[in-house]
Amino acid sequence: MPRNKRPRLLYLVTEDWYFCSHRLALGRAAVAAGYDVTVATRVSDHGEDIRAAGINLVDLPWRRRSTNAWNEFRTLGSLYKLYRAYRPELVHHIALKPVLYGSLVARVAGSHRVINAVAGFGYSFVADGPRAAIARRILKATFAHMSNQPEARVLVQNPDDERVLRDSGLVHADRLVVIPGSGVDIDRFAPAPEGEPAGVPRITLVSRMLWSKGVGEFVEAARLLREKGVEFEAVLVGDPDPDNPQSIPERTLRSWHDEGVVVWWGHQDDIPSVWARSHVAVLPSHREGLPKTLLEAAACGRPMVTTDVPGCREVVAHGRNGLLVPAKDPQLLAAAIENLIHDPKSRKAMGRAARADAVEKYSERVVIERVLALYRSMVEME
Repeated sequence: MPRNKRPRLLYLVTEDWYFCSHRLALGRAAVAAGYDVTVATRVSDHGEDIRAAGINLVDLPWRRRSTNAWNEFRTLGSLYKLYRAYRPELVHHIALKPVLYGSLVARVAGSHRVINAVAGFGYSFVADGPRAAIARRILKATFAHMSNQPEARVLVQNPDDERVLRDSGLVHADRLVVIPGSGVDIDRFAPAPEGEPAGVPRITLVSRMLWSKGVGEFVEAARLLREKGVEFEAVLVGDPDPDNPQSIPERTLRSWHDEGVVVWWGHQDDIPSVWARSHVAVLPSHREGLPKTLLEAAACGRPMVTTDVPGCREVVAHGRNGLLVPAKDPQLLAAAIENLIHDPKSRKAMGRAARADAVEKYSERVVIERVLALYRSMVEME
């Protein structure tokens, strides 16, 4: 590489909002570290935020959920033209569809240094039924082939996913890298006194409104506690995601709200304020990479109730900074929530421990430094 040339770094991600939520701070840091950074994504409402960070932006006409073969071939053709024109020294694919499509195109177009970042295994790996099982087998075979190229690395967010990929033979051990999530801004997400109204604990779930996030179990747990006469408020924060097969219809969310079993706040821009007004964070997810919503709650000093599944159990140490329950079990979820409703002393102690863990293990600074070190190991900076 010629001296003083800025290495070209390309991020491929499905949605601009996801890049801004999870990787914008990393993109800024890469620009500051001397990379010429481009993001290729479907642009909706966040293009200016990306450009303002000094990052080039390419609008891709694709969707996460598409069954039109012609549109998918067109997407592959657009990606091939992009990779050939930009000729990145390093490509960072984020999530499963960019990993599969991007790896294929990168190999054909001659972009050999590739990072395939898998934030959990997504719908295809947690869904039931014969169609999902067939899709899983195809995805695994394709993923294994694309991720075992000599200059490729697979970036996962928790040790459980690393073990699955390694022990199944999908990815060679020397090509696996574990870095815990995308980090959390510990200055923006800062501790606050327990939320209002005083004396009425507010139990909050912040996520996309997906069945696989355990939203249904959360609602059922809230219903069980109300039947027992427990005094609390259950809040859902987030919108449906129509591109995801697990999306909960808006009419269902409104019916729960109208029933009074939960309060649905919808999308909120100021998540630190949400946690400042809450007492306990809940995420009964069926599987995660490393849930950013829990990291943000932890940074705000909130105890957590979550499921004993990959990703979630990486964040929560049972009895120290929160409670773990089995997945898909509303009864035990309700019992854990009730324990924290009635024990403010434990809530506060767990919240302090959660904040300490967020600062030590999951701050953006710590995570970004590790990702940039991975970039340096793959691209010679002269």
